[in-house]
Amino acid sequence: MDLSPKQIVHKLDKYIIGQDEAKKAVAIALRNRYRRAQLPVEIREEITPKNIIMKGPTGVGKTEIARRLAKLVKAPFVKVEATKYTEVGYVGKDVEGMIRDLAECAYRLVKAEKEEQVKAKATVATEKRIVRALAEAKKDEKGELAREVFEENLLNGLRKGEYDNTLIEMEVLDVSQPMELIPGGAAISIGSIFGDMLPPKKKKRKFAVKEAFQIVLDEESSKLVDEDAIKAEALYRAENDGIVFIDEIDKIAGKGNSHGADVSREGVQRDILPIVEGSTVVTKYGPIKTDFILFIAAGAFHVASIEDLIPELQGRFPVSVELKSLTKEDFVRILTETENSLTFQYGKLLSVDNINLQFDEGAIARIAEVSVELNATSEDIGARRLHTVMEYLLEDISFNAGGDYPVFTLNIDRRYVDEHLQKLTGDRNLKKYVL
Repeated sequence: MDLSPKQIVHKLDKYIIGQDEAKKAVAIALRNRYRRAQLPVEIREEITPKNIIMKGPTGVGKTEIARRLAKLVKAPFVKVEATKYTEVGYVGKDVEGMIRDLAECAYRLVKAEKEEQVKAKATVATEKRIVRALAEAKKDEKGELAREVFEENLLNGLRKGEYDNTLIEMEVLDVSQPMELIPGGAAISIGSIFGDMLPPKKKKRKFAVKEAFQIVLDEESSKLVDEDAIKAEALYRAENDGIVFIDEIDKIAGKGNSHGADVSREGVQRDILPIVEGSTVVTKYGPIKTDFILFIAAGAFHVASIEDLIPELQGRFPVSVELKSLTKEDFVRILTETENSLTFQYGKLLSVDNINLQFDEGAIARIAEVSVELNATSEDIGARRLHTVMEYLLEDISFNAGGDYPVFTLNIDRRYVDEHLQKLTGDRNLKKYVL
């Protein structure tokens, strides 16, 4: 997608409030990918992404910035925690797993796109198979109708959803469940090991038409797409457009000692180093070069600092940005300006039980004040504090709603907020909402 850095930031503003420095850094990184793609191959090979490291407390938007960025350009994206990896020689996940996960993500992304292109054709084939199964199930109802008319009536009923809950028996592919052959390794199915050497197994199953339709549609779509082309494009996308977000990077930063649990921290860093520097990782879809994958690392760095990472790893993250703690104004904007904000979500949830929630400006301001106070007096968990406050605020109405509850509008003002958050603001009793 040909977006300028300013346009990228503008789109990110819909979902993340503030943190302009971080948004600017990722926007430049994304635009540089587009610029690189326009260059001749010999120059392109020399230009590698400038990886980013984000420093800031939890809940201020580090992960969300990276996730939204990937979604914006439909890039393969994986989020991993640095703490789940162990040094080679220890039991646990190896760092190459993050690239295998990226390959899997790229494969699913490309496959979904290709299947969408053939959806119309696959739907026609699916309807034919479902109608045949329905005709078999309802053959006693046919009566004097000609087969063509009978099947046409079934097709019309199918499209209107009249047979969604009708049970039919169909022969479908028997997909083997993936198994974890190596502890901490990737899940692999027998089919992915032997490929086309084994003929596809089929089995008869009974299920409702609505469920059967999606299963058969997936089968028909798979027949119409080129599996080898999907794998090739997935590998290309992972190599050139992939984004790997490594969270909790501060937790593997050593603090000058190498005893006990710290013994493998530096080892994990050294294992991550070649992945970030550029190496080749073998995946079930083929080998992936990591030279041009964009890595974004993040951590709170409360105890350790970025300087505690090994120098070689620091050097592979030349762009460093610091995200700020959220202010009252930020909380107000999160509740009112972001798409699908918490107030919008709770409004939709309770509308199911005929309750129309209305928040006035005073209520929004007070919710923001309480969130800032709680973050200041206990752990600073950023925007996640809003979940605690909103749950507490709407606990009574959420519990009482439902059943024969009458339709009415609930106006939430500053007074309502103070009354329902009295315990929260009075004695800071957060035991039931420990996060």
